[in-house]
Amino acid sequence: MSRTRTERPRTAEAPDRTHRADGMSRGQNILRGVVLLVGALVFLFPFYYMVIGSLQTKPDPTIAGAFPNPANLTLDNYADINGRINLLQGLLNSGIFTGGVILCTVVFGVLVGYALAQLQWRGRGVTFALALLVQVVPFQLLMIPLYVMIARDYGLADNYLGMILPFAINSTAVIIFRQYFLQIPKELFDAARIDGAGELRILRRIALPLVRPALLTVVLLTFIGPWNEFLWPFLITKEASLQPLAVSLANYLSNVAATAANPFGAILAGACVLAGPAVLLFILFQRHFVSSNIGSGVKG
Repeated sequence: MSRTRTERPRTAEAPDRTHRADGMSRGQNILRGVVLLVGALVFLFPFYYMVIGSLQTKPDPTIAGAFPNPANLTLDNYADINGRINLLQGLLNSGIFTGGVILCTVVFGVLVGYALAQLQWRGRGVTFALALLVQVVPFQLLMIPLYVMIARDYGLADNYLGMILPFAINSTAVIIFRQYFLQIPKELFDAARIDGAGELRILRRIALPLVRPALLTVVLLTFIGPWNEFLWPFLITKEASLQPLAVSLANYLSNVAATAANPFGAILAGACVLAGPAVLLFILFQRHFVSSNIGSGVKG
């Protein structure tokens, strides 16, 4: 009696183990990792050299200066520049100036962006066109008339408010919020209106939670500008106790840097203090810069 052999169903051939799920071979992944690593090192090297230069007792402009002798490292440069311009007061002034600009930018940007995206009113298209037009006008062209208006007409010279007002409304933030609000399904807003919710409540309870990536992006982009701005605050106030850190560093560089024991190191020390909060802000919030699937709020 012959035995019948049950045929096993043929299975697909096992995929090549050298290929990953993304379709790239192991060699391609290694090459990609090497390229990204080299790019990261090239990008981070200026920051590394800034920190190392701020700690050197004597400046070393050669390539060997990037790998200094530990005996040549000190914190005297930080003490030297702090004695000249008061780093803590400069940071506080920068925080007040930048915080005021961010607050105004987010509030006005959200309101105007929501109105341009979701509300129907006469002149909406013209307003959006003007917001786009402002993008091509350099701020330097408006600086003199703004200075005359704020310092002479409003009397806000030597005042934090005088520094903040020209940056209170940012057309870039308006456009970013408008584009994000346009992506939100209108069914969400219509359902809320049927339930009797007002526009401000819809904005606060529905729209804002769904555009969190836009909020974080606007905060970071807005932070960089006023935090590093030195020309406008310098025009508004000449009082050292009110000047942001960027203005104090510019004054130090042009006036008293040559009298320091190590001008190169002192300037880099001030630059490290100025760059520190921006780097810290990015590290804290970089994982949130991923857009959520805002379309998932509506079924089917």
